Amino acid sequence: MTKIAVINFSGNVGKSLASRHLLAPRLGNATVIAVETINADDNDGMQMRGNEFGALQENIMSLDSVVVDVGASNVEELVSRMKSYQGSHEDFDFFVVPTVPDAKQERDTISTIEALSDDIGVERERIRVLLNRVDPRDSMERMFPMLFKFHASHRGFILREEAAIHENELFGKLANSATTIGDLLDDTTDYKAMIRDAQSPQEKTELARKVSMRRLAVGVQAQLDVAFAALMR
Repeated sequence: MTKIAVINFSGNVGKSLASRHLLAPRLGNATVIAVETINADDNDGMQMRGNEFGALQENIMSLDSVVVDVGASNVEELVSRMKSYQGSHEDFDFFVVPTVPDAKQERDTISTIEALSDDIGVERERIRVLLNRVDPRDSMERMFPMLFKFHASHRGFILREEAAIHENELFGKLANSATTIGDLLDDTTDYKAMIRDAQSPQEKTELARKVSMRRLAVGVQAQLDVAFAALMR
């Protein structure tokens, strides 16, 4: 039974990626609740606007395992309401803050951590940063200089270099798709045989793409296992 909020004031940091592909599958296929007022129809699972905080609390408390994917347009309101509903932050075991190696996103990540830690009072152990779009050949401190400098002085959150999602083309291929990495790995279809029998070049290309995605999924799944273990330990 684990309840996680995935949150960042900034958009385009991988909140939905973290919710759907990293966290939910490793929490016993936890329910994903998307809190978003912009492009809400793009998300799977339950959807709830930030101003429906009372109903959100009830859903969280009634579910065994849940991942709440908080859209950037709703974070400020959610933080404000969490301060009004005393103790509501305790409904979550962890607050996962994804970020990417971009100056604006780093600044927003620091602001998010300050809001959780200093304004709401979330304890250090419950705020976990997830590094996203990481090039494993590069230095983490070089990619995220502001964040590591802030961590050295603030220490009010958990930052581990191993809690990182490596950049991979598979995530782009799965964007705006209901297909998960688990779905790709569970698919036992013999696409190679189908390619041999295919009648058109277009069909062959589409089948070859499925083979390629499944191969990518094997490596991505192993890397996400490492990231999840580091994030949750």
